[in-house]
Amino acid sequence: MADAKTERRCAGGVAYTLTRRRVRNLNLRVRADGTVSASAPPRVPASAVDAFVAGRAAWVRQAQARAAEHARRDAAAQPLLPDKTRALAHMTALCRAYYPQFAASCPGGAFPRIAVRDMRTRWGSCSLRTGTLAFSRRLCTLPPAAQEYVVVHEFCHFAHPDHSPAFWAAVAAVLPDYKARRKLLR
Repeated sequence: MADAKTERRCAGGVAYTLTRRRVRNLNLRVRADGTVSASAPPRVPASAVDAFVAGRAAWVRQAQARAAEHARRDAAAQPLLPDKTRALAHMTALCRAYYPQFAASCPGGAFPRIAVRDMRTRWGSCSLRTGTLAFSRRLCTLPPAAQEYVVVHEFCHFAHPDHSPAFWAAVAAVLPDYKARRKLLR
């Protein structure tokens, strides 16, 4: 936001970045790298923001510890991940195997564009607008049954862009055991 003003502050032993913007409430966030940011409306005094942050110092430290643990786990798992080129080749081959069953529902009947990304909160996504299926690189480390489930799940979104009963019926028509496969993702 162009009119946001930012300053570095410290309260309750917590170093944080305060951003002034048009928000209704005070917001406090601990990012994945452990840095802390607060956003506040322009009229809220800095002393009130400092008191807000200081009052949540214990929560901030816990969130920073969780972020550090996630980073440590991710770093330890990193060597297990294939590079993006190999992951893309693998996911493209898997999609080609299932494409004939979904060709009629793909935009223009064409094979979709396949992408591999470092997604943290999703295994896959489907863009109807661009005709793209995107997959998490981490998916390549899961059992083949789980990978196939995500591919079928995303292909089904071309015909059913929601998670309606018709969507789940389409998934079940291709993978009757999809519920067991979905459990492998957890």
